[in-house]
Amino acid sequence: MNAHEVLKGRLHADGVTLNYENRTVARHLSLSIADGSFTAIVGPNACGKSTLLRALSRLLMPTKGQVILDGKALDRYPARDAARVLGLLPQSASAPEGITVADLVARGRYAHQSFFRQWSRTDENAVSSAMKATLTNGLSGRQVDELSGGQRQRVWIAMVLAQETPILLLDEPTTFLDIAHQIEVLDLLAGLNATGRTIVTVLHDLNQACRYASHIVFMKEGAIIKEGRPADIVSAELVEAVFGLPCLVVPDPVTLSPMIVPKRRSL
Repeated sequence: MNAHEVLKGRLHADGVTLNYENRTVARHLSLSIADGSFTAIVGPNACGKSTLLRALSRLLMPTKGQVILDGKALDRYPARDAARVLGLLPQSASAPEGITVADLVARGRYAHQSFFRQWSRTDENAVSSAMKATLTNGLSGRQVDELSGGQRQRVWIAMVLAQETPILLLDEPTTFLDIAHQIEVLDLLAGLNATGRTIVTVLHDLNQACRYASHIVFMKEGAIIKEGRPADIVSAELVEAVFGLPCLVVPDPVTLSPMIVPKRRSL
């Protein structure tokens, strides 16, 4: 691996054009995910955030350009090999009817199974740790389709954690969660990041993105408008340009990260 690749990290997109349902969503996107970073992708609805994450996770193949993992085009990896490195929580996940929580979380170990390697104590420990971390161990015997939206979301996160990948890609992981559980999930991701996991997540809450992310990417209309450390790039001018929201940006009283305070619109 040469010095240029080291700077880019293990995962990056080089000039990708992305289509979704016969419509071009983004053109010539390039994004480098630094190893060990906590990257938050933000922007208005339908700006291409989730589409970019799908491309980074191998769910969506670019029509032009490439997504590169460890110096090789991501689409050249067998699915099982890619799943040992990239763990994905999609925006709208669906579980088989009647499956229990324990069985769904155990599916996170699929990439580690083979004809020669069957279920092991290592797999059992990974599932147990993931459920404990997401506070879902008490739900293990319940059917997933009986759970509340917030409970289901935590179960899906547990499945991704059980995969034990060095890179985690999460599309709006706080969806359906109340504010207390949102913070629990983000604290969990921050803890994983502190141990060396690379986190890439789409977030709607700008203040949560600024508080937790080490790198923030602003998107609008299929383009990356600006990216960098929240403290270096987040400004009232940028937020208004991307979201059309007049605001003030002040220091967060807890973390000193940028905090967006919307202005009242004229009546």
